[in-house]
Amino acid sequence: MVKNSDWQLAWQIVSETDTSLFLTGKAGTGKTTFLRCLKETTDKRMVVLAPTGIAAINARGVTIHSFFQLPFSPFIPGVTSTESHYRFSKEKLKIIRGADLIVIDEISMVRADLLDAVDNALKRFRRNSLPFGGVQLLMIGDLQQLAPVVKDDEWQMMSQYYKSPYFFDSIALGQINYATVELKKVFRQDDNKFIDILNKIREGKADSNTLAELNKRYIPNFSPKPEDGYIRLTTHNAFAQRTNDQELASLPGRTFSYRAEITGNYPEYSYPTDENLEIKLGAQVMFVKNDTSGNKQYYNGMIGEVCAISANGFCVRSKDDGQHIEVGRETWQNCRYTIDDKTNEIKEEVEGTFSQYPVKLAWAITIHKSQGLTFSHAIIDAHASFAHGQTYVALSRCKSLSGLVLSSPLTPQAIISDNRVESFNKQVEANEPKESDIAAMRRRYMINLLNELFDFIPAERALNNMNRVVSEHLYNTYPKTLSEFRVVLKAFHERATLVANRFRLQYEQLAAECHDCKVSDELQQRISKGARYFLKETALANDVFLKSNLQTGNKQIKKQLDNAVETLREVMTLKIQMLRFAADSPFSTEGYLKAKASVLLGNNAGGGSQKSKKKTTTKTVIPDGNLHPTLLNELIAWRTEKMHEEGLPAYCILAQKPLSGISNTLPADLDALVQIPGIGKAKADKYGVEILAIVKRYVKEHS
Repeated sequence: MVKNSDWQLAWQIVSETDTSLFLTGKAGTGKTTFLRCLKETTDKRMVVLAPTGIAAINARGVTIHSFFQLPFSPFIPGVTSTESHYRFSKEKLKIIRGADLIVIDEISMVRADLLDAVDNALKRFRRNSLPFGGVQLLMIGDLQQLAPVVKDDEWQMMSQYYKSPYFFDSIALGQINYATVELKKVFRQDDNKFIDILNKIREGKADSNTLAELNKRYIPNFSPKPEDGYIRLTTHNAFAQRTNDQELASLPGRTFSYRAEITGNYPEYSYPTDENLEIKLGAQVMFVKNDTSGNKQYYNGMIGEVCAISANGFCVRSKDDGQHIEVGRETWQNCRYTIDDKTNEIKEEVEGTFSQYPVKLAWAITIHKSQGLTFSHAIIDAHASFAHGQTYVALSRCKSLSGLVLSSPLTPQAIISDNRVESFNKQVEANEPKESDIAAMRRRYMINLLNELFDFIPAERALNNMNRVVSEHLYNTYPKTLSEFRVVLKAFHERATLVANRFRLQYEQLAAECHDCKVSDELQQRISKGARYFLKETALANDVFLKSNLQTGNKQIKKQLDNAVETLREVMTLKIQMLRFAADSPFSTEGYLKAKASVLLGNNAGGGSQKSKKKTTTKTVIPDGNLHPTLLNELIAWRTEKMHEEGLPAYCILAQKPLSGISNTLPADLDALVQIPGIGKAKADKYGVEILAIVKRYVKEHS
C-alpha cells in the first residue's frame, strides 16, 4: 500500500506526539491497514478496543465493555451505577496504568456516554484527573457509516446531558484538543467510476445520474449458483429471514426445530434470534451472542456451518478456523434502567428473559452486521434503508461494481444522512492539522514526558498512604518508625515536590527554544543534573519506607499494609528507574518510551546502572525474513485466541518479534524457547507448553 501524505501526517501525530487523533476516511482507504502497521512497529504500549464483538475480532482487539468491565446501562455523568464492575486483576491495572495509547476502532458506533465511561475508568485507575487519564487516544472510523444504537428510553435519560449520541459529543472529548486526519485514497475499489459513485452516496450528493448508473446493477430475479459465493445484505432482519428460509428449504434432510423459553416481558421486536429456530445439517449460521461459558469458542457475528444435529442440539463448524463447537442455550435479559431519585444511582430491573440457541441462519445478513467486512460478490437489498449511512455501508462492502447486484432499484429516499454528522465533518475539515502544526505537537509531547519524569506528586501520595496506614493502626507498635516516616515525608515534599515545581519552569523554557524538538546541549545538561538530584532524594525516601519491615498479626490491617507497600514499590520502582535513565542517557521521546516499557515489563530501564546485576542469558540470534509463514500464522491465531480468553492486548500475550523468533528457530524445549529475544521465564512458564505443542505439530506435519 502506498503511504501517502495523509497517512504520513496521521502516522506522525500518533507516533511522534501525544495528541489524540480521529482518523477517518471513506470505506477502503486503509484505516484497518494503518492500525495493523501501527501495532507491528510502534514503541508505544497500546491497547486496541472496539464497540462490538465482531469489530473487536476484526481489529484484533477486545470490546470496550469487556476491557473496562463496564455495565450496559447508559453512563450518566455524576450518577453511580449499582452494577458491580471495575474488578481488575493486577495485570489489567498495570496495563491500564502503563498504556501510552488507547485505540478505539469503529468509533462511529461508539456512543458519547460510552466514551465518557471510558474517561471515568481511565481517570480512576491511572490516578490522573486529566481527560482519559492523560492517555493518547486514536479513534478510527467513518461517521458516514453506521451510527451508534440508542433506545428511546435510554435517550430520554441521556438527552439531558448530551447534544447527540455520537462520540464527538462526549463531554470528556470536548475537553481535549484532538486532531483529525482524513485518509482520501481508496484502495478497496480500483474502479474509478465505482469510487465516484460511492463518494457521492457517502456525501449525500447522489443525483439522478449517479442513481441511474448504480441502478444498472439491478438484475431482476437474480439467482446465483451456490459456488458463486454471493451473500445478501439487507436493511431489516425480516428480509434476511425470508432469504434464509428459502435457502434452508433447498437443503436436503430433516428440519429440526428448537423453541425459545420466554419469561416475563420480552417484546417480540427485541428477540435476538428466532422464537422457533429451524435449521438443518449444512445450514449456514451466524452466532448472535458472545460465548458466556468462559470457553470463548464463538463471538457475536461469527459465521459457521451446522456439521452435526439432533433433536437434543447441534454442533457448528467455525468458518474462521474449522473448530467444532457444541452449541448450548444462552439467555438474554430485557432490562429497564431508571435513576433512583433518593440514591442518585442507576438501577437495573429485569423485566423478562429469552433463552435460545445463540445462532440464526446466515445466507443473508443485515447491513449492520456487515460493517468492517469485504465481499467480492454481494446482493444488496437497501431500498428500505432507515438509518444514517446504511446504504453507503452496504455498497462499500463490495470490491467492485461488477461484483455488486441490486435486488431492487435505489431511490433518493434510500440515501439517508444526519445533519449533525454533516455539521461536525465541516468543522473538522476546516481544522485538519498542517505539517507545520506537527512541530508544536512534538514539542508539547517532549515537555509532557519531562513533566511526567519530574512529577513527584504520585510518589508523595504513595508515601502518605503508607504513613496513614501506620499512623492509624500501628502507631503504638512502631512509634520510632512513624517518627522517621514523618521526617522523611516533610523532607521529600520540600526537596522533591516543591523543588520540581520550580525546576519545571527552567526546562519548559529551554524546551520551548529547542529547534525541531531536538534536545539542546543546555537542556540535556539540565535534565541529567536534575535527574541525579531527584534520584538521590527519591531513593532516600524509598529506602526508609520500604526497608522498615513492618509486621502485624491482624489480617485486615495486614491487607491494608501490603496494598500500601505494593503501591509504593510500584510507583517508586518506576520513578527511580526512569530518573536513572534520564541521569545516564541522552533524553529523547523514543528513548524514554523504550525505557519506560522496559521497566513496566519487569526489566531494568535502558541506560540505568545498578549496583548488582543478575547474570544474563545469551539470547539466540534470529534469522531475518519469514522462514515458516504457515507456522507464524498459526502462532498469531493462537495469540488472538489468548487475547480474548484473558482480555489482554496482543503485546501482553507475546509481541510480534518473539512470535517471528519462534517461527524462524523452531524451539524444541523450554530452554530453547527462553533463548529467543522477548521471551523470559515468566512467559515460557505461562505459555511454553502450548507454544511448543504448536511448533512440534508443525515440524511433524512438514517433516
